[in-house]
Parts: sequence; C-alpha cells; structure tokens
Amino acid sequence: MALSPAHLANLISWIATGLGLGLWGWSFFREANAIRKLRFLDCGVVLVFSSILVRVVAQERPMNALDWTWVFLSPLFIAAALWRLARTACPGDYE
Repeated sequence: MALSPAHLANLISWIATGLGLGLWGWSFFREANAIRKLRFLDCGVVLVFSSILVRVVAQERPMNALDWTWVFLSPLFIAAALWRLARTACPGDYE
C-alpha cells in the first residue's frame, strides 16, 4: 500500500501532536525550573498548532467554521510561542 503525500502529512502531523502533548506533560509534571518549563511548553505549542494546521490543509472535505478558526488562531499561538522561545534563549546556566 503506497502512501499518498496527504496521508503521509497526516501521519507525521499526528506524530508531531503526540510529541507536543508529551512536551506539555513534561513541562507541567516533571520540570521544576521555570525557564525550562516555559520553553518545553512553547515547543509543545508550536508542534501541536502547526500539526493542526497541516491536518486542516491536508483534509479532503470542505472547510467548516472550526477549520477557519484553527487557520486564524494557530499562527497567532505559534508566533507567540516562537517569540517567547527567542526571548528566553539567552546563554547561561538555568540551574
């Protein structure tokens, strides 16, 4: 069975969603350092919302109101998380 590009993108987006949710869980339950917690959370936000956008683009049905909401809100969350990642990327030890 050959995978079409849309099915491959969908599969990879679900893997990225799982990684993003894992980073969220790690930041909430395992990380004690506030800077690292925020960075794990932001990386998870970028992975989850970008994978949602991939699934919206790769779908074969017409877009509904929820899809349009994802299309407009996801880039805002991604941009905010990337901005915070850039702001917390100072060199140094966070111990």
